[in-house]
Amino acid sequence: MKELVIISGKGGTGKTSLIAAFSSLAEDKVLCDADVDAADLHLIMNPTTKERHDFQSGHEAIINADKCTQCGVCRDLCRWNAVREDFTIDSLDCEGCGVCVYFCPEKAIDFPIKTCGEWYISETRFGPMVHARLGIAEENSGKLVSQVRQEAKKLAEAKGIELILTDGPPGVGCPVIASLGGANAALIVTEPTVSGRHDMERAAQLADFFRVPVMVCVNKADINPEAASDIRRFSEEKSYAFLGTIPFDPVFTKAMVAAQTVFEYDQRSEAAGAISKIWNALKAKMES
Repeated sequence: MKELVIISGKGGTGKTSLIAAFSSLAEDKVLCDADVDAADLHLIMNPTTKERHDFQSGHEAIINADKCTQCGVCRDLCRWNAVREDFTIDSLDCEGCGVCVYFCPEKAIDFPIKTCGEWYISETRFGPMVHARLGIAEENSGKLVSQVRQEAKKLAEAKGIELILTDGPPGVGCPVIASLGGANAALIVTEPTVSGRHDMERAAQLADFFRVPVMVCVNKADINPEAASDIRRFSEEKSYAFLGTIPFDPVFTKAMVAAQTVFEYDQRSEAAGAISKIWNALKAKMES
């Protein structure tokens, strides 16, 4: 079994549209949407949910008014100022550190585990898919990313599928770190801009740290051919596999609006042709 994770140093580079397009080309795969903070692969895949599970992580303090003597210890110790004057907890300010629970002399504070979101196993027109949704303003997205990837691997093993296509989160934070560990390769989708190259370099450094082989492609390459060429040269200098470029093509947006992949919407488009070449180069790298 091999897992390809598609990441980007910033949001909006087109990685979700690209992995949706790859799903049209790959014969046998499990789709995994690990961008749990802003999941959107389901908008194109239109999945039918087969299993739904709660994601629980972290704790939240709750003061039991019947036991509380309002001694003030919890208010004095809470560095987040989450304990109100009436000795109730502000759930938005509470970080779940537990200091109030441990030092309350009356043992008047409960500390239940929180339900932060949900994860799903679904079926799509392109095969099985594992995805999730983190609750609004909830944390521990890195842990949910790991959960989603583990479930995708279990599903692939159960079905005898040898490829997992993972839509990773943008940036270089905890969710991205959780999406990279143990992956067979990372494809970084970037744009031909100064910020695009900068963010791509940071994502590549992160993948290097985890010893995940890096591949690079440039989306909207024709809006700044010189910058796209610079990214190619940089990739070659760093021994990153440069898979190719994708031109700016309105078909990407039109396909998204139609909830289709690029190939479903217009397989004769410039973008579809470029993506086909990138997919062939990617397969060759993954199989070598």
